[in-house]
Amino acid sequence: MPHSSRLLLASLLALGAAAIHAAEPPEPKVERIVLEDDANRIEELKVRGQTQKVTVQPKNSKAPAYEIVMGDGSRELSAGPGSNRGTVGQRVWRVLSF
Repeated sequence: MPHSSRLLLASLLALGAAAIHAAEPPEPKVERIVLEDDANRIEELKVRGQTQKVTVQPKNSKAPAYEIVMGDGSRELSAGPGSNRGTVGQRVWRVLSF
């Protein structure tokens, strides 16, 4: 293979590799927000500006921490049997954790 053909092939491979890396999507913006007062500690997880998880830890109480179910568009929230619509905005306590 002539030298110029090898150089052209190497250049094309380098351009292809650069194009693959340029096409990768950017990492999503992740925010962890913590709000505290005398009674509660609230932790919020946002990904791409959408709230994914809210956890509330009561202070000075024996009550366990709980999570607030978010209606984030990733779940089917229509009314009816087997739907999650009734749980949006409700408190949920974790019974088991793995």
